[in-house]
Amino acid sequence: MLGWSIWDACQMPASSRAIELALAAAQAASDKLAQDIVALDVSGHLALSDVFVICSAANDRQVHAIVDEVEHQLLVLGEKPLHREGQRDGHWVLLDYPDIVVHVQLDETRKHYRLERLWNDCPTIALPVDTAAAVAQGSLGPGGAF
Repeated sequence: MLGWSIWDACQMPASSRAIELALAAAQAASDKLAQDIVALDVSGHLALSDVFVICSAANDRQVHAIVDEVEHQLLVLGEKPLHREGQRDGHWVLLDYPDIVVHVQLDETRKHYRLERLWNDCPTIALPVDTAAAVAQGSLGPGGAF
């Protein structure tokens, strides 16, 4: 016997690689002005993924721009999505990577499905301050300081 069970494996926190990819995906989404970006550590509940990254977009064109940027930035890190869903209609695009799943949703779609509520018992992963949104809102001070 190995001394651990599959249950123990499901209780382990997200891997450092999953967190690295989630942070890169969140930054890529932020660069395309995605809103309400969250990262949830779902590793304690799912065996197939460690982190969900969820963000909102104002329209389908922005959904596609966010998806393209996330794919590009994660490709730079050596990751290709295993599966992509929802690209055609642009209301909710799901990018499935080995360690993370990225959900890019229209605002109304996100409000309807409320993924954060479904996974509310999962810990969030702290994301860095959203500098792209801060610049857009004018809250960044001189020299980029807050």
